[in-house]
Amino acid sequence: MDKDKQVSTFFGITEVAEKLNVSQKTVRRHIASGKLKSIKIGGVYRVPIDALDDFMNHNEIQDEEVVGYDLFGKKIFKALDLKVKKTFNYKNNGKDDVNWVDIVDNWENPKKSKLTFVDLFSGAGGITKGFELAGLKGVCGMDWFEAAGKTYRRNFKHPFIEGDIKSPEKKREFYETVKKGLKGQTLNLVAGGFPCQGFSMAGNRIVDDPRNSLYKELLEIVTTLQPEFVVCENVVGLRSMLGGKVEEMILNDFLEAGYEMNVTVLRAADYSVPQKRDRVIFIGNRIGKMNYHPKAFLTPAKYVTTGEAIGDLMDMSDRPEFNHVKTKHRPDMAEKMLLLEEGKSLYKGYSDAWKKCPWDEASCTIKENHGGVNVHPKLGRVLTAREMARIQSFPDDFIFEGAKNKQLVQLGNAVPPLLSKAIGLAIRKAYGEI
Repeated sequence: MDKDKQVSTFFGITEVAEKLNVSQKTVRRHIASGKLKSIKIGGVYRVPIDALDDFMNHNEIQDEEVVGYDLFGKKIFKALDLKVKKTFNYKNNGKDDVNWVDIVDNWENPKKSKLTFVDLFSGAGGITKGFELAGLKGVCGMDWFEAAGKTYRRNFKHPFIEGDIKSPEKKREFYETVKKGLKGQTLNLVAGGFPCQGFSMAGNRIVDDPRNSLYKELLEIVTTLQPEFVVCENVVGLRSMLGGKVEEMILNDFLEAGYEMNVTVLRAADYSVPQKRDRVIFIGNRIGKMNYHPKAFLTPAKYVTTGEAIGDLMDMSDRPEFNHVKTKHRPDMAEKMLLLEEGKSLYKGYSDAWKKCPWDEASCTIKENHGGVNVHPKLGRVLTAREMARIQSFPDDFIFEGAKNKQLVQLGNAVPPLLSKAIGLAIRKAYGEI
């Protein structure tokens, strides 16, 4: 079907909501219940004209009951009972349902955008830095880690809220800060890499565990702020947790909140990060746009290598102001590191900690695991914070605050900025900005 004919015979979610004079959330609920027939084209629901006519002729059309207004003046709706819950099969013959978009032509020096975002569980600001490199406008960051907060404030001009996201007082402070920072603008995007520990099953449902409540906090904030897009980042292991039930729950929860999501795994090295770091990335929106994931523009043969990233730092003396301070090891320990094979761990009990990075390939995943950081490929020591920052794709003018061990934790937990930049450019593609 050609594009013009496709547009003329199908309505998007936004168009259906306007024709029925209801919210987009109501339209999605009618689709999920099966009352409003639809098909998926490129990962986005489309409603055939005859299906809409049939629905209007055989159903009483009623929007949700308005029960109040949030602090941004937006209506809060009483949720309708949704007896038929959409079940997702995120694998299709071994492939995710993903809309890939080419970003390479927009990679160098993209123009500034008016699109706004907030970063939850921000840490030092890897996602924030990448989104800013993609031209997006940061409004606020939030995290509990004091050292990460100092780093965030040093490197970004917009506010940072430090504290427990579960605290009503901190949440209120966050909302007020976001409202002030937006100055009447739309909030386009909420991003967050929530911790995933604690999900467990009781019967056929995932139980509420205090350790997974942070995911619920993210969902609550999204429901309150009503951004147009949501981006969630997590470890690849989340996909297989409880046999895929955790991922299914996330997709269903966001669908009920009004967000159609697509999810897949992205490898950081595909986007010029000198590191084979894989992350699962959820992208969803509530405004009928396409959920684009950035298409890889580097092949493994073209990956940026560890040596290319940190080679010029080998002979550099200690520079604390540059986060480049070498760890002093015992002579026998230094000797073991020199003799260690690339890609292997210094200790049998560790799979990721104390692992030696390869020199002529993209690095293995950078981590900080209870003091066990990556071993330098050529020298008898572990990597410095600056070397880790290079491998994570942070620019050299991004300075980390706190004691050295706190800097390493921030770096181990960070999302590589260039991976985040690629996602930010894909979001801009969805808006048709670039």
